[in-house]
Amino acid sequence: MTTWNLGRLCVFDTETTGPDPTTALLVTACVGEVGAGQDSDCRTWLIDPGCEIPAEATAVHGVGTERARAEGADAAGAIAEIRDALYGAWESGVPVVTFNAAFDLTVLDRELRRHGMDPLDCGPVIDPFVIDREVDKYRKGKRTLSAACEVYGVVPGGAHDATVDALAAAEVARAIAAQYPHIAEMPLAELHAAQATWHAERQADFAAYLRRSGKPADDVHGDWPLLSSA
Repeated sequence: MTTWNLGRLCVFDTETTGPDPTTALLVTACVGEVGAGQDSDCRTWLIDPGCEIPAEATAVHGVGTERARAEGADAAGAIAEIRDALYGAWESGVPVVTFNAAFDLTVLDRELRRHGMDPLDCGPVIDPFVIDREVDKYRKGKRTLSAACEVYGVVPGGAHDATVDALAAAEVARAIAAQYPHIAEMPLAELHAAQATWHAERQADFAAYLRRSGKPADDVHGDWPLLSSA
């Protein structure tokens, strides 16, 4: 049986107005399908979030308010298209790969709700951020996408943006699966459920560490692949 890492993968990444996924608005996004010996097929969106884009966010992704207003698509329409692209992959049995899914999928879920659409209904997700922390728990250093690329020998295909990051995340996921065959051999539903458990356990341990250190842990959430709206 072909393992998931050798099949078609849907890639997803976003760039936003801020670091809090419950309040951040979409500025750019990429959804595409890669792998299985077929050509990559990626679609990107530049979106007008309808507000000033903070300078700190522009410094990360390079899109300022003026450009977003002049060139960006209507937010509601773009958000629906992004959702439909992900749903199309899931309906075809293709898993969605996104690095730190609890950020990007939560952003999309909250955007859908803001615009009066149904909440996001996730299918199988592969999150290299979560899997890497499970298979190599005690590695020192950062757990960013850039750091994961270095560890697993992935060379991103250009400067930081949603498309580059989406494609890099897929390559990291494949590299992890190649290095840890038991991850590649897990059926998608089993892997999805396992990631939810691994993330919850890791976040609970981190929250306990913070409390022991006398630090607040209210912002540490164990939900995956998206944060609860409660």
